[in-house]
Amino acid sequence: MPLKNDIMKTIYFKTAIIVGLIANTIACKAQQLPLNTLMENIPQNAYVKDLNNELTPYIGIYKANYGGNEIILYITKEENRPVHYTDQQFYRDALVIKYVVKNSAGNILQNTQNMNFTPDQKFHTIYSTRTRPTLNTIIFNYRGTNCGVGWGDIYLKKINSTQISWEYRPDDMVFTTGDCPQGTDKTIYLPETKDLIFTKQ
Repeated sequence: MPLKNDIMKTIYFKTAIIVGLIANTIACKAQQLPLNTLMENIPQNAYVKDLNNELTPYIGIYKANYGGNEIILYITKEENRPVHYTDQQFYRDALVIKYVVKNSAGNILQNTQNMNFTPDQKFHTIYSTRTRPTLNTIIFNYRGTNCGVGWGDIYLKKINSTQISWEYRPDDMVFTTGDCPQGTDKTIYLPETKDLIFTKQ
């Protein structure tokens, strides 16, 4: 009888450990943090969530004209998007911008609207990375066009319910020979400017 009790205690103890480990893993993944959490404060597999609906007012289709071109932004919200850095993985609610640029004749110069973006996609992607609630601004990371030309940051500021202000700060536009296959279109079609007003459609 004592042997049976010892076996039952061992089984109970091992089961408790396994359940505890599973619960800890789930809790770790489900840990929710606000959008403005600093990168160094985000633990592995945490969820950086739009707890205050800061991203929602930006969702929609917006248009502006710049340099003779029409730019159409398609802004959507992606929840629980996986984010991978060299030694860190977590999940984030983010705004995604896809766009179409047309010239004055209506010809499409660049179109990312139907591209299927993945977390590891290198080029054309525009995802929100931080918010500045006091400035009513959201900061996006742009991975650049072909070969990464024009990668940098985009700042969108909500002016009112139908308008946003655009600022694009390219970090790198100079490529040396060999960085891109010959004949590749390295034109940056997004407006490289500040205070460009986009109107919601």
